[in-house]
Amino acid sequence: MAKERRRAVLELLQRPGNERCADCGAPDPDWASYTLGVFICLSCSGIHRNIPQVSKVKSIRLDAWDEAQVESSMCAGSEATSAQWLSLSSPGRLLREQWIRAKYERQEFIYPEKQEPYSAGYREGFLWKRGRDNGQFLSRKFVLTEREGALKYFNRNDAKEPKAVMKIEHLNATFQPAKIGHPHGLQVTYLKDNSTRNIFIYHEDGKEIVDWFNALRAARFHYLQVAFPGASDADLVPKLSRNYLKEGYMEKTGPKQTEGFRKRWFTMDDRRLMYFKDPLDAFARGEVFIGSKESGYTVLRGLPPSTQGHHWPHGITIVTPDRKFLFACETESDQREWVAAFQKAVDRPMLPQEYAVEAHFKHKP
Repeated sequence: MAKERRRAVLELLQRPGNERCADCGAPDPDWASYTLGVFICLSCSGIHRNIPQVSKVKSIRLDAWDEAQVESSMCAGSEATSAQWLSLSSPGRLLREQWIRAKYERQEFIYPEKQEPYSAGYREGFLWKRGRDNGQFLSRKFVLTEREGALKYFNRNDAKEPKAVMKIEHLNATFQPAKIGHPHGLQVTYLKDNSTRNIFIYHEDGKEIVDWFNALRAARFHYLQVAFPGASDADLVPKLSRNYLKEGYMEKTGPKQTEGFRKRWFTMDDRRLMYFKDPLDAFARGEVFIGSKESGYTVLRGLPPSTQGHHWPHGITIVTPDRKFLFACETESDQREWVAAFQKAVDRPMLPQEYAVEAHFKHKP
């Protein structure tokens, strides 16, 4: 009997639509929610265990299945169940967890009236924000207004003027739980006087911070639709938010290359290479623009033979039309990853608007 039940589950797995995880699309799922009748990957199964009132999971090959569990799976079935949901793959564990909860627990995609109105054009609420100077997280009022194209925050509840106004045009949001030290940590980056600024925020409720993230993306989408009226949705979606190409520590020296190398935290954001004294600094100590090879930019492994003052052995030289930038990595794998990130930028032709950014960098005081 046990073999027959196992065979029945494996036959279900062969049905069209079941060859991929019902939640994230990963191939060859080896877990199943027998209460929902969906097949899922190991990663998503861990999230399903957090909603046992909705979903109960078993390993397809390692766990014993009873007849009722097989029957339950057969009645629902991934293909039938998936047809009820909107298809979406969400990067990051927090986003994926809230996606799964919205899908199965809150049933937002079956009942549209339950969905969060991300595109309502306005959102306000309180988030914990890290202080720029003291590093303490304090509750601050945030207001997102699509009409003004801005995200604002206020230092006091009754404050008439915001402490900062972040234009949606230049805003990016990315989840940074490890860096911020909170599972719901979000880093928001924006431009002020054409220099990068960071704020670090979180909310104790995972759904709340994901709702803020989605509201920011919806506001960005509205802005991009106006800014690029001829672009398709498929063209605009990748521009809503972006993850950094690479982050980590390197050593750097100054423009004269005579002073010693100093350890700094580096963030590669598109073509901007920024360096910070601390990963949670509000603003960068400096930025380097990395253009394309057609414009005279080159990435080289190693340092010029006469270079002194670096402690880490694995050097990188970035050649720009104006000067050379020298960096040193602690390990060969770090060097390899940084070179790959830089090379990706150098190999990509520059967009028209990127020439304006490059010109600003060249004329910085």
